[in-house]
Formats: sequence, C-alpha cells, structure tokens
Amino acid sequence: MPLRLSLVVLVVLSIRGAVPAQAAEPKIRTGSTLVAKQGMVVTVSEPASRVGAEILHQGGNAVDAAVASAFALAVTWPEAGNIGGGGFMLVKPVEGPPVLVDYREVAPLAAGRDTFVSDTTALSHRAVGVPGTVRGLALAHEKFGKLPWKALVQPSVKLAKDGFPVSVALAKSINRVLGTSKNFEELRRVYGKPSGGVWQAGDTMKLPDLAATLEILAEQGPDAFYTGPIAKALVAEMREGKGLIVAEDLANYSAKLREPQHGTFRGHHIYSSSPPAGGIVLIEMLNILEQFDLKKYGRWSPETLHVMAEASRRAYCDRARYLADPQFVTIPERLATKEYAQELAKTIDLKQATRSASLAPEIPLGPEGASTTHFSVIDKDGMAVANTYTLEESFGSRVVVRGSGFILNNEMGDFNWQPGKTTRGGQIGTEPNIVAPGKRMLSSQTPTMVFAPGENGKNGEPGRILLITGSPGGRTIINTVTCVVMNVLEFDLPARAAVDAPRQHQQWFPDSLTLESGLHRDHPELAKALQGLGHRVTSPTNNTQGDAHTIWINPKTGEYHGIADQRREGVAASW
Repeated sequence: MPLRLSLVVLVVLSIRGAVPAQAAEPKIRTGSTLVAKQGMVVTVSEPASRVGAEILHQGGNAVDAAVASAFALAVTWPEAGNIGGGGFMLVKPVEGPPVLVDYREVAPLAAGRDTFVSDTTALSHRAVGVPGTVRGLALAHEKFGKLPWKALVQPSVKLAKDGFPVSVALAKSINRVLGTSKNFEELRRVYGKPSGGVWQAGDTMKLPDLAATLEILAEQGPDAFYTGPIAKALVAEMREGKGLIVAEDLANYSAKLREPQHGTFRGHHIYSSSPPAGGIVLIEMLNILEQFDLKKYGRWSPETLHVMAEASRRAYCDRARYLADPQFVTIPERLATKEYAQELAKTIDLKQATRSASLAPEIPLGPEGASTTHFSVIDKDGMAVANTYTLEESFGSRVVVRGSGFILNNEMGDFNWQPGKTTRGGQIGTEPNIVAPGKRMLSSQTPTMVFAPGENGKNGEPGRILLITGSPGGRTIINTVTCVVMNVLEFDLPARAAVDAPRQHQQWFPDSLTLESGLHRDHPELAKALQGLGHRVTSPTNNTQGDAHTIWINPKTGEYHGIADQRREGVAASW
C-alpha cells in the first residue's frame, strides 16, 4: 500500500485568562516545542499554525481554530491539507462526552463490487471518492463553533491570494510531485513555479484559482461545494476525465455524528475514531498490551518490542477480517473488550514470533503480486478537538479541478479492489471492505484523546484531558499513535521524548516488523534480538514513520505543551 502522508494540527486555549475578542493584533511566537497557557496551535505548516493561533486570540473556540487551520492547510500543505478529501473529527464539548464527526469520503453511486478489478492505478479521476471535508467542517462549526463561518475561511483566502513563504518541506514536497506528474497538466499549471525551475525555500507561492474557490465558500457557505458553482466545476472535471462522481453524489453527501470508540488503559480513558476508522484497532491493541507488564522489561527491550509487534499483528488481522463501514457490515462488539484481549494475549509466545498466516486460516492467501492530516484542539472552556483528514496518497489523485485550484482525493483506493484476493505482500481482498455505492471506505485515521482515570461527575464526562495526538502514514497510523500513547502512559516518557522516540510497525501482512531508522541507530542490538525471536525485521522506505504533532497537558500546572514532530516539519504557535 502506498504511504499516506498526514499532518497533525493541535490547538490549545488556556483555561485561565482568555484574551478578549477585541484585543490588539497578537505577536505570534513559534517553536518546535512550546509551552503556553493562553492558547496554542501545532501544525506541519507555520502559516497555518499562525492562522489557528490568531483565531483563538480573536475569541474563537477550539472548533473555530480547527476549521480555520484546516482551510489554511488546504493552501499551505497541499499534499495533505484539503477541501477535496475527507476525514474524522473528535470533539469534546464543554459539557458531556466526546462526539465523533465522520466526514469520510463515500463511493459514488456508479461504483460497484467489480468496478476496479481491472484498474492498475489510483492516480485517476475514477479513483476519486465523494469529498466530505467541507461538509464535515461545516457540521462541526454548526454544532460547536462560535465565530462566523466567513471569518474562519477568510484567512485561507488571504494566504492563497496574497501568497505565503515556501518552507523547506513544502519545496521538497512540491518539487517531488511535479517531477513525477507529467500527465497532470492542471496540477503542473497550478503548482508549477511561475518563473520556471524548482521551488526554493523562501519563495512566495500564490494560488489565485484556489483563492477564488475559497472566497466562494466564505461568501456562500458549504452548499456552494455540494450543489453550487464549485459542485458544477467538480462534476465537469469528472465528466471530462471519465470519473464516476455526478451531481447527485455531491448533493446526497452528508457528514455524520457518531459515538466515538472508547476504551481504557491502566485506568486512563482513551477516545478515538470509530469504524470505519482506526480507533477500534488502537483500543484492541492497548487492551492486549495491558495484559503485560512491559515497564518491567523496559522501553527498549526485545521483550517489549516483541509483545507490541504481536499485539499489532493480531489487531491488524482482525481489521482485515471484520472492519468496514458499519452501515454495510456488522462489526463484532467483542473486538474492543478486555475479555477478548485476554484471549488474544494468551496466544502470544514470549519466545517466538507468530506467523501471520496462522492467525486467519479461513482467509485464502494468493501469490504476492498516503496523504492524511490531523488536528487537535482544547480551549478555555474545556472544549477539545482531535481531527484527521486526508487525500489518501500524497497529493491524492493529482487531479486538480480545472479553474478551481483544489486537488481531489484518490480514496477509492482504500477499498478492497480485488474481492477474495489477499496476498502475503499486503493486498487485502476480504469481504467487509469491498466497494459498494454510497459506502465509506476503511480508514486507518486515528485521532485520539487520552483522559485521566475516573470521571468528573457531570454528564458522563471523562476526567481531565492529558494528551491529544494523531499521525499520518496509512496503515502505520495506528501503530504510531499506539507508540506515542504507550510512551506516555506505560513508560512515563516526557512528551518531547514520547514523540521523538523511534517507532515500530507490524500490520499482519506483509509478515514483517518495521523498525524506524532511529531504533537501528540508537539500539543496534534490538534488530538482531528480534530476528532471533523469529521476526523479519525491515526499515521504512523513507527511514521514518508518521508525523505525530502532539499536545500534552501538564496535570499539575494545566500548561499546554505543543510538541511539533520534527520528522518532516512542524511548528507550534502561540502569542
């Protein structure tokens, strides 16, 4: 599977001393690690971080800052930020338990079980799912927002129209995709450097077509994307490129309010995304790991990494066996239970790796034959947000809607295109996630919040919030989030160390254990020890895993620690 990229946006407003809405223009301060009481935003893009911080300074709440940052990222981080994709937003209201806004893309009405059997690429108009981002952000704003919709979209209009400085990471990202996209003329026209040549850090990028589209969204609201002028442009693009989406698909799309996935680990409450997203896999893994005293072995012992790999092997097998859009399949309730985890834990041999094929003998195995964004928020009143949204692969389908300046996803690639064909190389063909009209495709997105043990006594709310996190990386996302959560809750690592620590990944098939390059560097003996236990040890293709921009809340002082993951680029902002 291609690596999906993603980004994490984290926004925090102090519970003490909110800045008045009429306050003077803030002096934004930034850093890779930042501590603040009055508010914070952490994203992969400095301009987007600044937008979120400014919205908080103007008196907006967490959802307002999240919406504004999401639109800004559609301008300043185009490989993943989007209005042509979809995702999941976990919201902790001021009162009451968390709620999940599901705005995952759906299959067009023209898509069916065998539509993609003969397709050889997901870089095409056919691979575009019906976008959900605008409806999802609008639903969150309608339910929880404070500032006017236009005020949240307008900063992104300004960025696209007036221009913004190109960062080192953005220059690398844009140059890479332009160098491999000769058949995508509109992408090259919109994102190519006007003077020719390659983009350099410090250049100014302007996106006038996207500015005009965002201006329409600011003035006319979200309906403009689904039934108005933007919808007409999108449908025309589909018709020209022989895509599947028609006007009816856009008009019928709706975001959903769902109950999030909930679990516990060592008494802490964990809330994450419910199916078709990855939170239930995270909870299953944590439930298995809770059966072992990993702290006794130590964070970087072969025993700890072995048990974590075996837990993920079993949870990812269940993901392939059972998970999909809950409106189309029945997902066993036992997957997230402690009792089931105890059964699975008993099957883990501490001295020998399990062969993946033995876990699901009923799934026939044939021969061997991504871009995501996340943001998290907490404001002065206690409202919190953890949001992940995506284009699937980096720059999605690479299709830009002509004259409108925005990139479309290629999320249809997250369905199982070959019914019945599951390979040892990682291709999944199990029945639950087969293509069907109007169906949401399976996702690894895992926006997550961790709360202190116990409840605060009001409306079933969990205790105080301790951690907000998430990551890019396709199927690696769930393991990345697990690593960060375990680093904090099981091994008591400081927040900066918890994010910086090397990561591991096991996804059932391929039957291999991937260790981030930092593990090979800092703990060279581990790979050999794990091989001795029967693991086939590999490294990520780009040497790193995920990009987990995280916020840790100090339980003693209430201060917010913004931790920008430096694997790619990240900036924490406050004022």
